[in-house]
Amino acid sequence: MPPPSAERTTATATAAPSTPEAIPPTRMPLAVYILGLSVFALGTSEFMLSGLLPPIAEDMNVSIPRAGLLISAFAIGMVVGAPLLAVATLRLPRKTTLVALITVFGLGQIAGALAPNYTVLFASRVVSALACAGFWAVGAAVAIAMVPVGSRARAMAVMIGGLSIANVLGVPAGAFLGDHLGWRSAFWAVGAASAIALVGVVTRIPHIPLPETRPRLKRELAIYRDRQVLLAVTITALAAGGVFCAFSYLAPLLTDVSGLDKSWVSAVLGLFGIGALVGTTIGGRVADAHLFGVLLSGIAASTVFLIALALLAPSPIATVLLTFLLGVSAFYTAPALNARMFNVAGAAPTLAGATTTAAFNLGNTGGPWLGGTVIDAGLGYASTAWAGAAMTALGLATAAVALRLHKSTSRVVTSSAAGHRTEQPAEASC
Repeated sequence: MPPPSAERTTATATAAPSTPEAIPPTRMPLAVYILGLSVFALGTSEFMLSGLLPPIAEDMNVSIPRAGLLISAFAIGMVVGAPLLAVATLRLPRKTTLVALITVFGLGQIAGALAPNYTVLFASRVVSALACAGFWAVGAAVAIAMVPVGSRARAMAVMIGGLSIANVLGVPAGAFLGDHLGWRSAFWAVGAASAIALVGVVTRIPHIPLPETRPRLKRELAIYRDRQVLLAVTITALAAGGVFCAFSYLAPLLTDVSGLDKSWVSAVLGLFGIGALVGTTIGGRVADAHLFGVLLSGIAASTVFLIALALLAPSPIATVLLTFLLGVSAFYTAPALNARMFNVAGAAPTLAGATTTAAFNLGNTGGPWLGGTVIDAGLGYASTAWAGAAMTALGLATAAVALRLHKSTSRVVTSSAAGHRTEQPAEASC
């Protein structure tokens, strides 16, 4: 069966650079790992608030659901910033853009650490998110440009691995710092990590030449007329949103429902990160050959685990185990979700990366908002898992629709190429 890129032959040909063939498919360029290392700082900032909501709420004199809006604020900044900055930097040198964005991101962390009130903290999260979104969009396009088409999921797995490590080390460390030195110390730590990432980008990311044909905004925007692009956005948003609907309120769920001492929160968050690292590693190795298989099985698993969490939240052992499994299932699908977008939007690689980033953060916006809504309705912290399961179940149904459309399109392409109709779909991702 042909590779996933066969579904958009023309688009992939347009997006594929002239140099990646020189890179053995079993080896990733060092620059891809540097991007993954930079994502560690970005991911720590994005997710660390899951372990800091109680002290932030107390210090800022707001409710926990309102403090949870700081997570949504970051996600909204990512949703808006990814496509806007991708368009704004379309004709700028890639390395220069990455340097500027990681610098602004670091300054946003400092502003958050110094924030005198909730409004300033909220604004610092939006600014940081805009820079984070731009870095993700441009960094993903750079990573994809440096590898063969058949290694896209693996390249994205390296970058997503930065998020996994952020969940293993950064988020629990943030919760630990918040518990012992105050929540502001976590922001200072991320600012320091951003400075280290800046050094890595300056010294290790090579100059990436712009395409000989200058990018045209109209041509890139044309991807949004593709049904598969819109389906990919929907799947990504629902899959991410469902998991983070529950994960965003994991700290109070652990203490108020499962009965664990608050000292356990950082350890359980770290366990989620270990699961994320395991899931990313497995998904990155499998997704290039079985893209839809990874999508369907991973989202289905997340749905099952969320339902189990809703039912078994009073049991600390079950909650801890399910937190780990949710980390595995959520990040197992992430490389496939990223690769899928680049496959269906290959003619616009920068906007493809931006669109994936925006889609993930649509979920990261809607998930915490929905979770806060059910909590405010008096349904309790465990209800966030029920709400999350509803989102992932809808994402699973959407993925099934995308697969059916993909198979139908593949049959038409195969029939046209062979000069007769065939019932064998061109699908390498089932």
